[in-house]
Amino acid sequence: ILGFSTPPGRLSMMAFVLNALTCALGLLYFIRRGKQCLDFTVTVHFFHLLGCWIYNSHFPITLTWWLVHIVCTALMAVIGEYLCMRIELKEIPLNSAPKSNV
Repeated sequence: ILGFSTPPGRLSMMAFVLNALTCALGLLYFIRRGKQCLDFTVTVHFFHLLGCWIYNSHFPITLTWWLVHIVCTALMAVIGEYLCMRIELKEIPLNSAPKSNV
């Protein structure tokens, strides 16, 4: 079903890309560590590969399937790391004012 020439194929690929973007936001909220984003991304896509293999009863061999998943893995990892690094690199507020009013 994945293909560049048919409208359903393009729509399916667009859904995979949008899923990668929303999963990058999920990495931001659940993982919160830039170093772990690539590990979780590869793990999620590996489990998706296993699920597709079991569901279809054969290993996916089409080039477009692999290209779409490689691009989605890269998008999810890079955007997830970028978002997590922005949170990690925020300044820590150092307040030197006294905590109690005398």
